[in-house]
Amino acid sequence: MLSHAARRAPIVLLLPLLGLTGCDPSAIGTSAAEPSGNTNASATGSGHAIAVGAGPQSHYAVQQQPAVGSCHYRYDHSQPLEDPACTPGAISPAVTQANLTSTICRKGGYTSSIRPSSYVTGKEKKLNAKSYGYTGSMRDAEYDHLISLQLGGDPNDPRNLWVEPPSPGHKAGAGPNNPKDVVETKLHTAVCAGTTTLAKAQQAIATDWSTALTSLGIG
Repeated sequence: MLSHAARRAPIVLLLPLLGLTGCDPSAIGTSAAEPSGNTNASATGSGHAIAVGAGPQSHYAVQQQPAVGSCHYRYDHSQPLEDPACTPGAISPAVTQANLTSTICRKGGYTSSIRPSSYVTGKEKKLNAKSYGYTGSMRDAEYDHLISLQLGGDPNDPRNLWVEPPSPGHKAGAGPNNPKDVVETKLHTAVCAGTTTLAKAQQAIATDWSTALTSLGIG
């Protein structure tokens, strides 16, 4: 017969961790291409949570890129889109809705003050082209911030940069023709005017830059 103390002791059931049977421990946590491992759930509104990168640095290092051939372009109305598995976007912790006037909405100088040098981005661009299997002219492709610097995108997080091929109608050898730049500028204007929030703009361009303005009702 159990003693009085034993009868009162709580019974603890050890349940198996569902879904972790045979799980590779190395797959849990952040990867080499995720320097911060943080996400900003408040910056979503809808869709995936956007990762938070390391933010502006005094000295940038060349970042590890996805494996060769592991990334694949998508197209919407013939416009090139990034692979969301390789380039989901990442935002800078230095830019928030509360400090817009002192960061992205201040008059001049913000993006140029945080942009990595061409020495760093030039090396990353060549590596990322291999990740995406891009074989066209490097002169005609842009190493692009998915969430632009003027929208608070992280300057050098590999999750926020991709080799963007030229859009339809491009003349070979003429350099990048990037209609995404126009979208970025209109979103920046809307954020600084208060007609949309920083989080909504970031989410819209990370989801599909070609439909970002329409999704937010911006002309």
